[in-house]
Amino acid sequence: MFPVLRKILVIRFSSIGDIVLTSAVVRCLKQQLKDAEIHFLTKTQNEPVLRANPYIDKIWLYDHNFSDLIPQLKSQRFGFIIDLHHNFRSAYVKRQIGVKSASFPKLNIEKWMAVHLKINILPDIHIVDRYFKAAGSLGIFNDGLGLDYFIPAEDQVALASLPETYRQGFIAIVIGGKHNTKIFPPEKVAAVCKTVSLPVILLGGKEDREHGEQIVKQAGAGVYNGCGLFNLNQSASVIYLASAVMTNDTGLMHVAAAFNKRIVSVWGNTIPAFGMYPYLPEKFKSNSLIAEVKGLPCRPCSKIGFSTCPKKHFKCMNEINIDPIVNFLKVQP
Repeated sequence: MFPVLRKILVIRFSSIGDIVLTSAVVRCLKQQLKDAEIHFLTKTQNEPVLRANPYIDKIWLYDHNFSDLIPQLKSQRFGFIIDLHHNFRSAYVKRQIGVKSASFPKLNIEKWMAVHLKINILPDIHIVDRYFKAAGSLGIFNDGLGLDYFIPAEDQVALASLPETYRQGFIAIVIGGKHNTKIFPPEKVAAVCKTVSLPVILLGGKEDREHGEQIVKQAGAGVYNGCGLFNLNQSASVIYLASAVMTNDTGLMHVAAAFNKRIVSVWGNTIPAFGMYPYLPEKFKSNSLIAEVKGLPCRPCSKIGFSTCPKKHFKCMNEINIDPIVNFLKVQP
């Protein structure tokens, strides 16, 4: 066990989903290191994800300028740095602060081989468990309680504020995503909406609203287009209220996992083997359904995504069978 550590700095710059995935490590650090202060360094846009987390004592925000930030960090006299990003920026921070640190295994070579050579030697380990390896030298262990997400009081959506037909149960469907090749096509989403037994709320940003209107037009009554109407924490609150969630491989998927929701995650050009599928405690493992087309020779075509399918056919999404999805989502409120 390490000597008593007063201040620990955790680094993860992006993205929202990755920040949620660090929550288990943060909780275990705070609970297992007596009297430790837990500080977290991330990009400014990720602050809402961490704002209400009771296990974080101070949030440091990076806005693409280290000149003022580094002296402030150095003045904190951190005892240890846990690098959960492991890139050139986090390496720069560690070098400037100059204290003991540890990083998680990023598996870049294994991912490159899976994408470019279609050789899968990826270990069967979730990224959350890889994050814990960076805290292992401090004696920190995974408590098995899954992820956390804390919604500030001002962003909590009241069930009574939703249309009356939604108050007896609804399905949240996350239709957005940073890359188009990770987005379930609107016509496929509409087909799911038309078949499930509960009403649906669509979630996404303002940029997804047009797709949401397409889905509403195709699916008919019982689908509410919430895209662009909720901020991040409010969207998380809607997911908390939902009976079940269908989502692309995106940040809100991990939010749903933090609430142990019944989740259908839809996978296109990326693969769950990269280790970022819904992370659920053992007793909730059956709450997860992976929807994907296995055996496509072109998949995975990227570890992140593209604006359009490189092969032009988009089989990884277009050929997903919605029947298992609908059956999984036929839950009672």
